[in-house]
Parts: sequence; C-alpha cells; structure tokens
Amino acid sequence: MASQTTAKTHTLRALIEVRQRILNGTLSGGTRLFEVALAEDLEISRTPVREAMSRLAEEGLLERAPGGGFAVRSFAYSDVVDTIELRGVLEGTAARLAAERGVAEGRLSQIQTIVKQLDDCFGDAPQDTDLERYSELNAEFHLALSRLSGSAVIEREIERVTRLPFASPSAFLPDHGRLDIFRKTLMPAQEQHRAIVDAIARREGARAEAIAREHAHTAKRNAEQIFGGDQSLRSSLPSLALIAG
Repeated sequence: MASQTTAKTHTLRALIEVRQRILNGTLSGGTRLFEVALAEDLEISRTPVREAMSRLAEEGLLERAPGGGFAVRSFAYSDVVDTIELRGVLEGTAARLAAERGVAEGRLSQIQTIVKQLDDCFGDAPQDTDLERYSELNAEFHLALSRLSGSAVIEREIERVTRLPFASPSAFLPDHGRLDIFRKTLMPAQEQHRAIVDAIARREGARAEAIAREHAHTAKRNAEQIFGGDQSLRSSLPSLALIAG
C-alpha cells in the first residue's frame, strides 16, 4: 500500500512539474521528452514519468513522437482560434441548457455573487484593476457556468477544452503593464457575465447562448491583439511558446 501511495505521489509530482515547464515556456513546442533523462532530472523512477506523460498527452499538451516517446505539441494560430470558438459553442450550450432547464436558487445566487465580486475588481483607473483577483474569479465564473447546465457531458467537455493553456477563460488576460491596452475588453466582458446570468435567470435560452458565445470572442479579440500587434505582448505570456508563428 505504501509503495502504491509513493508511486501516485511521484506521478502527480511529475505531472505538475512537466505541465508547469510546458506552460511557462521552459519546454517549447516541438521539444522531445526522453523518459530516462526526465526521470533522472526529477529523481524518480521511469514509471511515474511515463504515466505523467501519458496524462499530458490526454490533456493535449504532448503528442506521440515518431519512433516512440513524446514531444511537446506545437499549435498554429488557427488552432488557438478554433479552440476558443469551440469553448464558446460549449459554454453557449451550457448557458442555454441552464436557462431552459432552470437552476436552483442557491446555485443561481452563487454565480450572481461571483459577478458582484468581479465588479469589485475594477477601480476608476486602469491601474486600479485587481487583475489577480479578476483572473481567479473569472475562472470561478466559467466553472460555475458549466455546472449550471446540469449536463455532466457538457461540463466534462468544457473542462477538456480549457485544459489547453490558450483556451482557458483567462488565457489572454494582460499583465499589469498592459492594462491600458486590454481594459477596453475587460469591462465589456464583465457586462457579458452579468447579461448571461440575467438571461439564465429569466429562462431565456437563446439569449443566454448567444451572449455566452459572443463572450468567448473577447478572448479571440485579445489573441488577435497579441498575435497581430506588438510582439512584446507575447513575451508576457510564456505559454504562447507552444504556438508557432
């Protein structure tokens, strides 16, 4: 039993460490991972490393390499756009189902509270924005939205697609030095949070779906700003090392 616990602990440590190296850009797209070398680096056996890499392949961060083993996946800009679009479709469906099926008062109150807390993240000036808190609450909002659908299938698929670092709801939020550029998208996005919840509360399925799908376009517009404009914006998001071009 103790050996099984140790093996699980090592697998989890390998999973977290390798995932973090991918997301922070230490392991860029196309990097080949060697099981033995990685096991030696992490000072654990090869088995938990192998299991961790298999898990990361399921998450979409690694892919099977020719001749065996794994390599860090590279993504094209079109993959970014398509994945954000897919998230929008799934979240739109979640919002529509929540409105059509109805939501218990307690769960509706919970997501309304998150919206109010998000309001408190904004001061009068861009530098007064609490970005860390906004990012945390934004993730909570989208998780709560997926759960309001009442569909385990929808919730699972949203979780799957948002595992990719550039598909999460907060993937293209700016650092503090760029708030002046992105503030104009953060405020309308917050209005959309409020409108989605309002449509769900009013049992307006089509409206809830349309707003949720449009909401995903905020991330899309931020991506366009990053990839089509100042290249220094990309350096503030190390995980974009996964994306070619």
